[in-house]
Amino acid sequence: MIALNQAQKAISAAIKFARTSNMKPLAIIVVDTGGHPVAFARENGATLLRFDVAHAKAWTALSLASSSRNYQTMADDRPHFAASLNAITEGKMAASAGGLVILDDEDEIVGAIGISGDFPDNDELAAQAGIDVL
Repeated sequence: MIALNQAQKAISAAIKFARTSNMKPLAIIVVDTGGHPVAFARENGATLLRFDVAHAKAWTALSLASSSRNYQTMADDRPHFAASLNAITEGKMAASAGGLVILDDEDEIVGAIGISGDFPDNDELAAQAGIDVL
């Protein structure tokens, strides 16, 4: 399970990456293995829905044990199946890059990070920067 101090460290690194990359204001969430928020940050200027989108990206990555980008690919390739997953999860899935699982030293999932605010590819880069400090 990811600890609060680790989640905060990941968020700080993602924000640092975003600011040095001139990204738009972000919302960043780290969730535990149950999908519950451990830490969250919203930069000034990030729009209202950013928390919900970031949470959905993290939840998607955690649920599929894969990046939310892969769910986007699945939705493109098998739209009916992806729609079914979204219905089953009551709309909690996000078919967009920016959600990544967080692994421990034994490659076990300990949580996930989700970011929303810029283009999805950039959100994913910032998420990876957050994970990289761990």
